[in-house]
Amino acid sequence: MSASKKTACAVAAAVFLPLVVAAPAAYADGKDGKDKQPKPPAVMSTVGGALLSKPGTQVRLGAGAPVLPKELSGRSWIVADAESGQVLAAHNAHWRLAPASTLKMLFADTLLPKFSRTQNHLVTSADLAGMGVGSSLVGIKEKQSYSVHDLWLGVFLRSGNDAVHVLTSMNNGLRQTVKDMNDHAAELQALDTNVVSPDGYDAPGQVSSAYDLTLIARNGMRKADFREYAATPRAAFPGEAKPGKKRETFEIQNTNRLLTGDIGVAPYQGIAGVKNGNTTHAGATFTGVAERNGRVLLVTVMNPSSKEQHAVYKEAARLLDWGFAASGKVTPVGELVPPRSERTATTAPDEGTAPAPGKNAPEGQVHAAAAERSGGVGIALAIAGGVLVLLAAGVFLVNRRWPLAGAAARGRRPGDLPESGAESRTKAESASDGGTP
Repeated sequence: MSASKKTACAVAAAVFLPLVVAAPAAYADGKDGKDKQPKPPAVMSTVGGALLSKPGTQVRLGAGAPVLPKELSGRSWIVADAESGQVLAAHNAHWRLAPASTLKMLFADTLLPKFSRTQNHLVTSADLAGMGVGSSLVGIKEKQSYSVHDLWLGVFLRSGNDAVHVLTSMNNGLRQTVKDMNDHAAELQALDTNVVSPDGYDAPGQVSSAYDLTLIARNGMRKADFREYAATPRAAFPGEAKPGKKRETFEIQNTNRLLTGDIGVAPYQGIAGVKNGNTTHAGATFTGVAERNGRVLLVTVMNPSSKEQHAVYKEAARLLDWGFAASGKVTPVGELVPPRSERTATTAPDEGTAPAPGKNAPEGQVHAAAAERSGGVGIALAIAGGVLVLLAAGVFLVNRRWPLAGAAARGRRPGDLPESGAESRTKAESASDGGTP
């Protein structure tokens, strides 16, 4: 390797590798050294509504509404209606915590539009330099070519930090990608979020919140490719190419256990993604989207303290069950705000049909997931260009308005939306010691 290449690799490693620092307040023990559960801030962001700024559980039960499940131990969680944006219930919604690989949703929402899925990239050693110890990998090898489609499968299904690093390199490197992600978070009004490492690996100052992750997921699901990858349970991934031989593949399976199932956890009926994560400091994190009887819900759970196996998935499933049962029987405690650029946009009349191809068509085409759907349910969520579509076995079943663009869609004046321009993106520290997103 030339001296210039060695220098490039060393610089990349120094930038990507998270620093090991003394644990900040968010991870410190209590004064007596025994209380290891940190307390949420007394006042948090008001984006989405004043109630969401308060610590503790926020819910307004109406007549006939079921009570919240007792078996909830997440430091922060949220249940929201994906279409209306109404927050049905929340617990420390704006608590800024380490996000782990759920941050890859923002990575994908930011970078997916930048590359054609058929574009190929020859991986170099510099592309893979600096991955944190214990990183989750899909198995990318240097001196091998991969399509952008392959790389995104690696990101969504295996949460591969190697795939993230390659795409980051294709996007002019770490500095540019971090800037792009933070800029996009600001556009989405995900102001609790601060990106340091695009793969979600624990790093000082890298934080998000249950509110922000739900907001990011909602926006991501507007993209056809995002929906496809998030809903794919398993796929073939390229192995090592050898001269004179056909390139072999190996199967990769989605790490989202509500999609694929596992010992002790069954696939969730109607699940359509989105992303899970797990690191030393973040604990287990998960954002999911599911549909039942024409209603679509988003849920995020961060860092459950329960010793129950697969607790993050089981708590997410309980919240989804509650949300479907409580819909229409609770008063919302807040809302998922639209992106800044859409706050004053007008909303076209709802004719209940998708735009004709070639004229105001949704961005991209909805690709049917190549692999089988989980649990025989066969539902993948599609939200694009103002239209909500549910895809089952390749057949479009439902078309509905996606009322994200414009305050009028929720029957509110633009001036009624929470003002978040003055929200400060304060620095919150999160330590790292080598978890696996």
